[in-house]
Amino acid sequence: MTETDSIAYDVVVLGAGPVGENVADRTRAAGLSTAVVESELVGGECSYWACMPSKALLRPVLLRADARRAPGLREAARGPLDVTAVLAHRDEYTSHWKDDGQVRWLEGIGADLHRGHGRLAGPRTVTVTGPDGTTRTLTARHAVVVCTGSGALLPELPGLADVRPWTSREATSAQEVPGRLIVVGGGVVATEMATAWQALGSRVTLLVRGKGLLPRMEPFAGELVAEGLTDAGADVRTGTSVTSVTRENGTVVAVTGHGERIEADEILFATGRTPRTGDIGLDTVGLEPGSWLPVDDSLRVTGSDWLYAVGDVNHRALLTHQGKYQARVAGAAIAARALGGSGAEAGPWGAHAATADHGAVPQVVFADPEAAAVGLSLAEAKQAGHRVRAVDVEFSSVAGAGLYGDGYRGRARMVVDVEREILRGVTFVGPGVGELIHAATVAVAGEVPLSRLWHAVPAYPTLSEVWLRLLEGYRDN
Repeated sequence: MTETDSIAYDVVVLGAGPVGENVADRTRAAGLSTAVVESELVGGECSYWACMPSKALLRPVLLRADARRAPGLREAARGPLDVTAVLAHRDEYTSHWKDDGQVRWLEGIGADLHRGHGRLAGPRTVTVTGPDGTTRTLTARHAVVVCTGSGALLPELPGLADVRPWTSREATSAQEVPGRLIVVGGGVVATEMATAWQALGSRVTLLVRGKGLLPRMEPFAGELVAEGLTDAGADVRTGTSVTSVTRENGTVVAVTGHGERIEADEILFATGRTPRTGDIGLDTVGLEPGSWLPVDDSLRVTGSDWLYAVGDVNHRALLTHQGKYQARVAGAAIAARALGGSGAEAGPWGAHAATADHGAVPQVVFADPEAAAVGLSLAEAKQAGHRVRAVDVEFSSVAGAGLYGDGYRGRARMVVDVEREILRGVTFVGPGVGELIHAATVAVAGEVPLSRLWHAVPAYPTLSEVWLRLLEGYRDN
């Protein structure tokens, strides 16, 4: 193993996923020299094993479901999906797991890419071990930014490694449809992958330890999504834990806490995430390897004036879009501090504060029906000490829902701060509601008064008329 001379930059970024790319984009735009270190594919988890492949798999599934609700189209959509075409479409959206295009983009903004495993080696210092075993040292004049993301968290079950379970990576990149698939978990990954593979031909058994799906959303969201999965043919079992897993002659055998024995061809564990910080040299700067990294609103690690943690690793909001938002904030803050400005110390909702992380985080679950939410649920708002009131509306009261598809089922809720008469949170569940959530995000993040929202007139006949029904429900009760 040999080592080259040290190379100095203004900023060194660990991780070239969407978060790291956005940090580099902002620091380069400010004129700061920037190095990006990546041990896998430039573009990261989202591009190759998460957002892009999962949504590419799900788009035909949801489109067919909508077609089956449309008179005149229903019969034409009765047949199975073309699995080969769906998987090929997925492969295109992952660029066939090649990162040439992402590398060109990174080069285009003037950032230097260093391939290899990056580790901190003391303050403002990173060593990179390349694929050939050689090492180099990078030093940062102003900031090192950890954007290494998170990985799948597997339960501690004896012999699990021998079973070769799927994680989110295998679930989004598999080249064949398993005849039978067990999905363990009740969150977003479990729900979306159960939706996708059931529609592609698997017989899915979904094992949920808790009381229902999507526990971080309003309870009705998980209930309606569970109904949708059940209607599609999936076997959804709540209150069910897995106590052991084996693979016998190629067949997976899972035993539940109730003593049931379930057989399948593959098993997916979607049981949480863990930070990818175990081998990045945190101990050299007084931090615990493998830990989440707490940060302030400018994404600077607590107690440091040079180390930043952006995206999943800070555990604020494990969502690609929120990580990219944090990256834009962090990049601007790093640039302001490097250039001697005082703006990086500005208060909430400024250019250098990721304020939205605390109460205006949007999310869409691409199941059938879709579930979309922003801000706080009713329970979260009460727990935070707000005086709130929930207003619920069935989408059946909206003409646009019936036109969207026969038998449209869905529900909306807005959580109103009754003292300030602003929205603390909004949840929509129903086909196609993912495209409604940004309007709700604007209302929540902007703290738009309900008196002004009354004058935001929804077009007729669209799903957005649910806003009128919600506001009427608040005024009339």
